[in-house]
Amino acid sequence: MTDLRHYDVIVSPAITEKSTMASEQNQVVFNVAKTASKTEIKAAVEALFGVKVTGVNTLVRKGKVKRFRGTIGRQQDVKKAIVTLRDGDSIDVSTGL
Repeated sequence: MTDLRHYDVIVSPAITEKSTMASEQNQVVFNVAKTASKTEIKAAVEALFGVKVTGVNTLVRKGKVKRFRGTIGRQQDVKKAIVTLRDGDSIDVSTGL
């Protein structure tokens, strides 16, 4: 049985054109919690999806200032993790957990 905190580490898969192209190199992109470390992300992916992770790269996209109907607002910061999988392993992000 998986630990429940693994579900708190991985927020959602990031499905973009760039992440789809990265899947050709055995990489999957996830939105993760801002406080998650690389070792926590690796443990969560291995436990939830049953795959072997060879590397984790993280980045923080700072929220942009946007204007909506004259009101200035700010988007939230998002932390992303680019997870590299072992050859032969794959994750289908279109299906739910």
